[in-house]
Amino acid sequence: MTGSASPWWTAGRHADRRPALLLRNRVLAAFRGWFADRDFVEAEAACLQVSPGNEAHLSAFATEAIGASGARTPLYLHTSPEFACKKLLAAGETRLFSVARVFRNRERGPLHHPEFTMLEWYRAGAPYTALMADCADLLAGAAETAGARRFAFRGRETDPFAEPERLTLAEAFDRFAGIDLLASVAPGGGTDREALAAAVAGAGLRVAPDDTWADLFSRVLVARVEPHLGLGRPTILCEYPISEAALARPAPHDPRVAERFELYACGVELANAFGELTDPAEQRRRFEAEMAEKQRVYGERYPIDDEFLAALAVMPDASGIALGFDRLAMLACGASRVEDVIWTPVAETRP
Repeated sequence: MTGSASPWWTAGRHADRRPALLLRNRVLAAFRGWFADRDFVEAEAACLQVSPGNEAHLSAFATEAIGASGARTPLYLHTSPEFACKKLLAAGETRLFSVARVFRNRERGPLHHPEFTMLEWYRAGAPYTALMADCADLLAGAAETAGARRFAFRGRETDPFAEPERLTLAEAFDRFAGIDLLASVAPGGGTDREALAAAVAGAGLRVAPDDTWADLFSRVLVARVEPHLGLGRPTILCEYPISEAALARPAPHDPRVAERFELYACGVELANAFGELTDPAEQRRRFEAEMAEKQRVYGERYPIDDEFLAALAVMPDASGIALGFDRLAMLACGASRVEDVIWTPVAETRP
């Protein structure tokens, strides 16, 4: 829906959108069947949480609960059901999934919506590579349900039935930008801003005096790496530097990188997965660092959920993943923007 188009609720507009919306429903039903066949339990996570998440560049919607006495308690609409799902792992669930409505402020565009559907699932006792196999199955299942032989978006195509390519961040930075990424990452996970800045400038990209290491990393990723991912076949981009994986555990073969991967098709990021960090002290340290960065950039910070950290202390080793269901439905339906596969889009707001 755009400002010049008819509202989504007009009969003619709805008639145009309805085939994609029904196809979305069929894909979601097929996914629920896939999880049921593998003994996953579906859990509904509460949208209202003490903390919306503690990533520096995620913006939440804030509200408050008013008690019978009139006392007011700040709450947030969650940006992901992750904290709730991990508490369920601590409670004893071993295979669970959630189809959650989630909320992210400051985000609207062809691939973003303020309220959207996130599919998350968790496997206790399983390596994060198991989630890579799950992704391949679900991509193929979405395409089969939709009757699509290929996915396409903005001139880029991928075969959803093909085995995904696995590519590390170090390999991707070298291949597409000519940058030795890990040369700027220390064994303990510390980063060398000046070393990366020199490499980024050498690759012909802009470097500003106030750019942090993370800013430079993101600039290369967006400008030089992501446009090449998921072309022809899906891409699994893995082994993120520790500093870019706040909720993931270090990789056993290299302490500079984490067990994190993202799934791409047609240059579109679809999913983000972790071998889950279960050290509450280390998780608190990372959250505090993220919130300090959020304060620096946006002038605000979110509370840390102490119950979540307590749950981490008893949570089993696990792997988990969040998949943007609307984006996948968009590709399966051949739509051009996520709003085309959302039944009731959020009202337009000022830019």
